[in-house]
Amino acid sequence: MSTLQRAIEIAVHSHRDQTTKDGQPYVLHPLTLMMRVDSEEEKIAAVLHDVVEDTETTLEDLEAEGFSKETVEVIDLLTHREDLSYDEYIGRLAENSVARNVKLADLGHNMDITRIPNPGPKDFERLQKYHRIWTKLSRL
Repeated sequence: MSTLQRAIEIAVHSHRDQTTKDGQPYVLHPLTLMMRVDSEEEKIAAVLHDVVEDTETTLEDLEAEGFSKETVEVIDLLTHREDLSYDEYIGRLAENSVARNVKLADLGHNMDITRIPNPGPKDFERLQKYHRIWTKLSRL
């Protein structure tokens, strides 16, 4: 079994009870990102980018599954920790090209307002924030 295939299995299992704002299975989001990035390393990171932040899966679990130190480091960079502001989190991941490319794909997908039924003012505020960060990261 390839590492990418195992990453997909972990994402499907980890996100199994989650849905997006429009009621779709959450795992479709990381799978969409996987299709928007190029390298296998980016695809693995895209599929796993939310498992530590949004599920019970830990970085140690990913290490135990045999993912490389570099892959686990990218997942760590993509995990927004509670002790970091959003800008600190972005600054931290911006230095790593794999994390940056996955985050650009993530922001791009999250900026698709059609994914949100009946968007409100908070959704448009979030969209502006994402656009600001996407612009900053895309210039690096």
